[in-house]
Order: sequence, then structure tokens, then C-alpha cells
Amino acid sequence: MSNETDKSFIWKPALPAAASIIFTGVAAIIAAGAAFGALHLGFAPWVMFVGWVAYFVRPISAVQGLKTGLCVWLGVAMGAVAALALGFLGPMLGHAAILPVVFVVACVVLALRSAPPFDNVVAWFLGLIAFFASHLPPSLLSIAELGAVASGGILAGWIAQRLQARLAGPH
Repeated sequence: MSNETDKSFIWKPALPAAASIIFTGVAAIIAAGAAFGALHLGFAPWVMFVGWVAYFVRPISAVQGLKTGLCVWLGVAMGAVAALALGFLGPMLGHAAILPVVFVVACVVLALRSAPPFDNVVAWFLGLIAFFASHLPPSLLSIAELGAVASGGILAGWIAQRLQARLAGPH
């Protein structure tokens, strides 16, 4: 090993300060617009941010955004199925019903981590979180609502990324 100190861990801005401010502004404007749009349509803006976060978890592209969206939607749907299972098992097991339900959900999601296009574990769990945090009933309407709003966040993330790439120009 060399005697030199490894300085690769030191954060260095990738862009000049002015460009960084513009990039941040673009993302903030898009995020604010998407949050306002979700709220204006009667949906919780935080659900949009579930999609936004999911989009930026993976290498960024439109195709990866679609795959991420699929995993978020499936996570929301699995949340609805888990809620139904909790309702079914609850009278028999009480609070302990959460043990087999979470065990099965975790096994399914983690088993898919090496099966593209279902391999975005974070997006699955974000979908699950969105379902349970929403306190909506387990229904197709709830799945559609949460999935659509999260998809709006994925779309907003993609738009922000594309605008930032255009501002950056060719490298």
C-alpha cells in the first residue's frame, strides 16, 4: 500500500457553483410543480416524492424509469395484498399477524432482486411504504391512485434529469 493518503473520499462539486445553482433550481421547480399538481388533483404530494426518490435510486434513463415504475406499482399492489392478509389473519393471530405477512412480503421482494425488470428492491419497498402510509383501503382504486401519483414523481424526476442534461451540454 502506498504512503500517500487516499483523498478520493473528499467530496468535490462536479459543477461550477453557478451551474450547480441552476441545476438545483431546475430540480426544485420541477419538484414543486409536481407536488402542486398532485395536491391540485387531490392527492398527497408525498406520494409523488416516493416516485421521485425511486427514479433516482438507479442509473437514470427512461427505460430504467419504466422498470422502476413497475416495481413501485408492484410494491403498492403487494401492500394492498399484505393489508388484506393482515385483515384475514388478524382475528386469528392478533398483532402477531404481522410476522408471517412481513416475512412472506420480504421473501417475495428479496427473491426478485436478481430478476430483471423486477429487481429494484428499493422501489418495491417504496411502493409498500406508500401503500401503508396512505392508510387507504386495499382496493384496485387505491393501487391505481398511489401508482399514478408515484408515476408522476418518476416522470418529474426524468424531466428534471433531462433538462439538467441539456443544460450541461455535451461532455
